[in-house]
Amino acid sequence: MKIAVAGTGYVGLSIAVLLAQHNEVHAVDLVQEKTDLINKRKSPIADKELEAYLAHRPLNLTATTDAEAAYKGSDFVVISTPTNYDPEKNYFDTSSVEAVIELVKKTAPDAVIVIKSTVPVGYTEKIRADRGVPQILFSPEFLREGHALYDNLYPSRIVVGYPVEDEGMKVKAEQFATLLKQGALKQDIPVLHPHLTEAEAVKLFANTYLALRVAYFNELDTYAEIRGLNTKQIIEGVCLDPRIGTQYNNPSFGYGGYCLPKDTKQLLANYKDVPSNIIGAIVDANRTRKDFIADQIIARHPKTVGVYRLTMKAGSDNYRQSSIQGVMKRIKAKGIPVVVYEPTMKETDFFNSPVIRNLKEFKNLCDVIIANRYTDDLKDIMDKVYTRDLYFRD
Repeated sequence: MKIAVAGTGYVGLSIAVLLAQHNEVHAVDLVQEKTDLINKRKSPIADKELEAYLAHRPLNLTATTDAEAAYKGSDFVVISTPTNYDPEKNYFDTSSVEAVIELVKKTAPDAVIVIKSTVPVGYTEKIRADRGVPQILFSPEFLREGHALYDNLYPSRIVVGYPVEDEGMKVKAEQFATLLKQGALKQDIPVLHPHLTEAEAVKLFANTYLALRVAYFNELDTYAEIRGLNTKQIIEGVCLDPRIGTQYNNPSFGYGGYCLPKDTKQLLANYKDVPSNIIGAIVDANRTRKDFIADQIIARHPKTVGVYRLTMKAGSDNYRQSSIQGVMKRIKAKGIPVVVYEPTMKETDFFNSPVIRNLKEFKNLCDVIIANRYTDDLKDIMDKVYTRDLYFRD
């Protein structure tokens, strides 16, 4: 079976590798450098399983910038292009998804389109009607950053939504789910086939619940720090209740990354005219947490604040929407000089703050260093470090 995948970020590359174990897969990206790396069997993103599978597994995978050639003759075209949240429109920017749909209509009119990009609730039904493309499925992804392929190999569930009035598309949804199961290592994977719109809602509500957990334990930590209590002891006592559990309970500077900030805001926008309190509170709580962290640093009257890594977490190369950036901006707004240690950056500055690649030089320059996640790199200067990372694990 020929499958094209539009976009080679975490979602696109992991799904392309998964499916290329048993199918002919063409991964499409706009950036030649990324496609060249993939064709050399090197991962352009940090992900242990992706790196291993590309290097050592037999995969029928070709990466290309020629979208038309990739889409032509495909049975499925999977869309995994970015959909960033536009705060002015209160809506995801879905232009990249629509561009792929239009090109598929032109070059592969018989292909079934599978949207994996996160979209607003109700989007897929609307686009089917507006663009005159009935053969569209929506299949949300549930991937952790740095473990994207692993979470495709051992998925918690597979969800492929289809227009429930169309029996032919039900068959296609089941077929696509079978392809995902075929590539996975886990057995007995729960498979759901809801309506398109319900499938979209599953994605946004799942991520917003995860954001809720992050915000909850951050707010618990804020309380404990202000009251002089031991956060770790409280969290351990709370989380031993099996109804609560120990996942997503490590305090941080706030939730961030590719998904949680934009998905929570989009869900909140979808709540227009719907009575609610919790969803808006989650978004507000994340801002409040960053305010609190910044205030804690400012109260120390530092001469120079160091930001140890812009990335979301250990083992990651992604710093898009990372929570530490929000803290950094608040500190800089008070006129306090900030320098950044980020060895992965080629640029010499980040939002007018110097980027330093020499760790020793960075440590010597700063009297306070903020780190969203601890690493042994900081062991020798812990008297300078401010972190809320209690478990040193994620």
